[in-house]
Amino acid sequence: MQKLLQDLNAEVIFQPQGEIFEELSPAELVEYAIQQKESTLSANGSLNILTGEFTGRSPRDRYIVRDAITVNTVDWGVVNQPLNPDIFDILEMQVVDYLNTREALFTRRANIGSFSKYSRCIRFVTELAAQDLFIRNMFLPEKDTLNTDDWTVYVASTLKVVDYEALGLNASNAVVLDFSRREVLIIGTAYTGEIKKSMFSMMNFVLPQNDDVFPMHCSANAGKDGETALFFGLSGTGKTTLSADHDRFLIGDDEHGWANEGIFNLEGGCYAKCIGLKAETEPDIYNAVRFGALTENMLHRPKTRDLDFDNKSITENIRVSYPINFIPNVVKSDISASPKHIFFLTADAFGVLPPLSKLTVEQAMYYFLNGYTAKVAGTEVGVAEPVATFSACFGQAFLPLHPMRYAEMLGERLHRDPSTEVWLVNTGWIGGPYGVGRRIPLYHTRAMIRGVMQGALDDEHFVKHPIFGLCMPVSCPLVPDTILDPRLLWADTDCYDLKARELQGLFEQNYQKYID
Repeated sequence: MQKLLQDLNAEVIFQPQGEIFEELSPAELVEYAIQQKESTLSANGSLNILTGEFTGRSPRDRYIVRDAITVNTVDWGVVNQPLNPDIFDILEMQVVDYLNTREALFTRRANIGSFSKYSRCIRFVTELAAQDLFIRNMFLPEKDTLNTDDWTVYVASTLKVVDYEALGLNASNAVVLDFSRREVLIIGTAYTGEIKKSMFSMMNFVLPQNDDVFPMHCSANAGKDGETALFFGLSGTGKTTLSADHDRFLIGDDEHGWANEGIFNLEGGCYAKCIGLKAETEPDIYNAVRFGALTENMLHRPKTRDLDFDNKSITENIRVSYPINFIPNVVKSDISASPKHIFFLTADAFGVLPPLSKLTVEQAMYYFLNGYTAKVAGTEVGVAEPVATFSACFGQAFLPLHPMRYAEMLGERLHRDPSTEVWLVNTGWIGGPYGVGRRIPLYHTRAMIRGVMQGALDDEHFVKHPIFGLCMPVSCPLVPDTILDPRLLWADTDCYDLKARELQGLFEQNYQKYID
């Protein structure tokens, strides 16, 4: 206890008046959360919390302290909003004063990064037992690392920033990263995803510059032969679902690093969307919703306390976090082989991209840099329905550096190993745009990805898309040939060509931002 307080007191006067709980077990956290009416217990044993006003991230309220370390390295703008160090001092004082008055605080030391050569240690201070359970689920147990630059994350989820307008903030809630002090302040939001993504943002800054490691917003799995596959995509495009395959071993479902030694997971758990979750279609995720898991913003069915996975009255962004070992087949080693296959998952709201395309290195960098998809309802505040959007590197909201830096790291690795294949997979709409066409069935997407990884398409004939220039297979096992060419699914091919050229123009317009 004394050592912890000394660590936390290095920069601030941290003198909690309430009880401090350190490194509690899941059972202790669940018991406390229920006793204090923080959360409710579901019939399957998972702890369920309501996160209040924020049921998703709030990107407009994310800031980075602008100082000697960041001034010439961070890609400043709407994504990375600068904050004066003096303002951080004020916010830090408000957070510490607030936490000092809580009846109870929960502390935990954990790691981010499974490969100790590149991992960092983090100290967490939270005010809710459910938040500490989330941290225990999503981060790795503490162990020695080669890097000794520890970070501290303070979570003051019910604090409202005093005089936020005078401080230059957009609202009374904020997430602030200070790379000089190695601290994060999470203020005014109980959405646990902010904890996870703040540390991912940190790693996106330090890994490329300090370790020559390519940080990636992707899921990853490995076959029985050790071949690794990566799945890039924004929330809702299928990263978690498609990487959870009974015939393969899960490395991780969302955040990874690509080092010279291979691929390693940044996290110790999974954070899956649950809307429409069914045991028949996603058995691994469904069975992981049990004691020790934390579900967010779900409602119970009357009298039974069964979770209602179809109820989106609070938000479509209902989620579950659970330790990765809740999945039956997981990779046990700290690092895996460099990828054999890379899949870019995109939910095309225009309905014009092919369900499967093979990319050249140049096309891979182009589509990676554009990061096109449909923003899924509920993932971010204010999004009520899918909207076509571009997010650089399939995760621009978490990139402190210029997106071209990450695209170049991808290109360098692909040139280094020409055997790595990159594929663009449309998990969105075919036969017309959103509202007219239909969503590509999950079982067809799974069949295409399995066909690629099993080598079933190695000798297949490919044709070039007339507008996008993408190489499309003419056949794939267990997939109807009629859906592989999206143009043939439209009732009016002229309308298809018009919509495809419209999307191509949006790609080019977006790409020019990074070239300039």
